[in-house]
Amino acid sequence: MNYTNSVLSLIGNTPLLKVEKLDTGNCELFLKLENQNPGGSIKDRIALSMISAAEAQGKLRPGSTLVEATAGNTGLGLALVAAQKGYKLTLVIPDKMSQEKVSHLRALGAQIVVTRSDVEKGHPEYYQDMAERIAQETPDSFYINQFGNPANPAAHEKTTGPEIWEQMGHQVDAVVCGVGSGGTITGLSRYFSRVSPATEFALADPAGSVLAGYIKDKTLGKAGSWFVEGIGEDFIPPIVDLSRVTKAYTIGDAESFSTARDLLRTEGVLAGSSSGTLVAAALRYCRESVTPKRVVTIVADSGNKYLSKMFNDFWMADHGFLRKAAFGDLRDLVGRPFHEGSVCSVKPADTLMTAFMRMRMYEYAQLPVIEDGKVAGILDESDILLAVHKDLSNYYKPVREHMTQNLVTVQPSTPLEEITAILGKGMAGLLYREGKFYGLITKVDLLNHLRREFLEAKDKTHAI
Repeated sequence: MNYTNSVLSLIGNTPLLKVEKLDTGNCELFLKLENQNPGGSIKDRIALSMISAAEAQGKLRPGSTLVEATAGNTGLGLALVAAQKGYKLTLVIPDKMSQEKVSHLRALGAQIVVTRSDVEKGHPEYYQDMAERIAQETPDSFYINQFGNPANPAAHEKTTGPEIWEQMGHQVDAVVCGVGSGGTITGLSRYFSRVSPATEFALADPAGSVLAGYIKDKTLGKAGSWFVEGIGEDFIPPIVDLSRVTKAYTIGDAESFSTARDLLRTEGVLAGSSSGTLVAAALRYCRESVTPKRVVTIVADSGNKYLSKMFNDFWMADHGFLRKAAFGDLRDLVGRPFHEGSVCSVKPADTLMTAFMRMRMYEYAQLPVIEDGKVAGILDESDILLAVHKDLSNYYKPVREHMTQNLVTVQPSTPLEEITAILGKGMAGLLYREGKFYGLITKVDLLNHLRREFLEAKDKTHAI
């Protein structure tokens, strides 16, 4: 029999995959599949390393509380190890984290504190400062501090680096890494400085992070914001060593997401958003190389944590990452056109319970009621509430008895000011084109449209 007694023994020794279908120029590109760790990411390695180091130093006892600031994957690794070892865990996370990650963390027993992602270090709601404060206020606690914990890069120097070296047959010309806490790039560069000093290190950095600029001119610019999770910083983490990094690539959110989606379609690898950044940077490195090289980058985590975000076409379109045809009229506001089969709706004979469950599943506040391809009415949360608050059996009454039939229809040429006024009255606009229902316009649709316009205008301003 071949088995293990602990899931923790499955951390590490992840496979290496050669890219065959993406354009790698003159180079060979290899992916270290860290998404194959039991917790789904490379951070399992540092979680085990940092907790084991704290135990060895006598900083933990049975039932101690671990506290950490994390964008997600370190938290998942810590939650996995803490659950196996019997420790409590409190995690401070930024509000841009995917819901899948949050649900995963809670399922592992972690206590979650959500804070703002739009503030910089020094602000009381900055996630690292908040975590340190919570640790100071919590009895029998230990602040992991991945950003300043030497056991973080040590995990990669002792395990990830040697694994790559052996899997590559001692032939590694370049490694492309990102920086979250800085442990991976620091540990790997230290290891390769001993076994292969000629191996080049390149940084993959999200647009908005200050790290690529620091590599290029040794100055820290002002940080922006980005959607990619887990990498990029607005400061230089204390443990990071960038002295062996010779190149840096700035990758925008759109390129990161499209690369991750391409990676799934072409190579069959379901990777997370930061992996999209790393692979995009690695592909740039490979394509600009005039000589053949053997290049390694990391698939840092699994894409199953991002199914509701970058693998969701509607989310991508709502945030401007998937470009649709622009009509210059109200059709541009409709996120889910009816003719594409993307409108969640109910029929007049459906029950209020059916409508309510669909609202919850798709996070809608109102649903169109469709009969024979036409809108027969609108049902919103208040309609259901008025029907059931005195008699719960009304959940099983048909929608037709409680839907609103006072419908407001608009045409593609209707001015934006008019639809804004309609939405301001708490109604939804039913967009018709050539006599056919095109789609529902809600407040969220209008806000998404205005946000996209703002970002496009901002990008044009920066390009001048």
